[in-house]
Amino acid sequence: MSEPTGRTGQADEASGYVDGDGDERQPEPDAGSGILRVFGRQLKRFRLRAGLERSEFGALTGYSVSTIAAYEQGRRVPPPRFIDQADEVLDAGGVLLEMKEEVARAQYPAFFRDAARLEGEAVELHLYANQAVPGLLQTEDYARAVFGMMRPPLGEDSIEERVVARLARQEVFARRPEPLMSFVIDESVLRRPIGGRGVLRGQLEQILLAGQKRTVEIQVMPLGSEEHAGLAGPFTLIETSEGRRIAYVEVQNVSHVHTERRLVKGLEVKYGILRAQALTPQASLTYVEKLLGEI
Repeated sequence: MSEPTGRTGQADEASGYVDGDGDERQPEPDAGSGILRVFGRQLKRFRLRAGLERSEFGALTGYSVSTIAAYEQGRRVPPPRFIDQADEVLDAGGVLLEMKEEVARAQYPAFFRDAARLEGEAVELHLYANQAVPGLLQTEDYARAVFGMMRPPLGEDSIEERVVARLARQEVFARRPEPLMSFVIDESVLRRPIGGRGVLRGQLEQILLAGQKRTVEIQVMPLGSEEHAGLAGPFTLIETSEGRRIAYVEVQNVSHVHTERRLVKGLEVKYGILRAQALTPQASLTYVEKLLGEI
């Protein structure tokens, strides 16, 4: 795994990738990405070798001509299912499949790719959230509602691609061994009916299900608490299999991956205080059940 460098960029949870107010001005997803252009050229080469027009290829895979063109021109990120189909239909011999992982990373803006990779490979993840439900816990409906609120508005294709990217991050729960994860979530987040009360109900139910996993602990920071160590904003702590500890923070559309031990240690101390100030995991799940009953 390459060493992530400290990096500043546009934050992207509300817009798509970590957990705060994102930048809705991000172009559809990193359209100039080199891997998308390479994949697109290879896709077109194999399609022409097979003697298929875009319309014929689209009919075989279930995608429109305009979508096939966007994939070949590197303007959109093809989903894993399409890559599987294309490699088989075009008899590409695994060439397209070999690019699948790198293409998937192109769902994220360049500044977040190190963090996304680290998140996907982490042995421990600890998150504090005070703006929206962390992306790793979001339901599809909640994520779509968050993206739908961006101003200026995102296009429908962009919203769908960002929803897919967010849900793909949740594959971390299916890893074996599953990483240890903890979340401290401000009560205000759990009361805000983003997308409507029906969407919030489904979101609270998903949080309860996640909190029942042996490797996940969820704590609520109550609104009535007189002490709160997290007023400076959300952040994520990551520990790798090599024992390296990394922090990801974002404030006002600026994000940064921290590797300097002094900075990471400070956020670790802050997170420990937050956990001590929040409700216990068991009391937190009981409280989420109470909130669910109020909807």
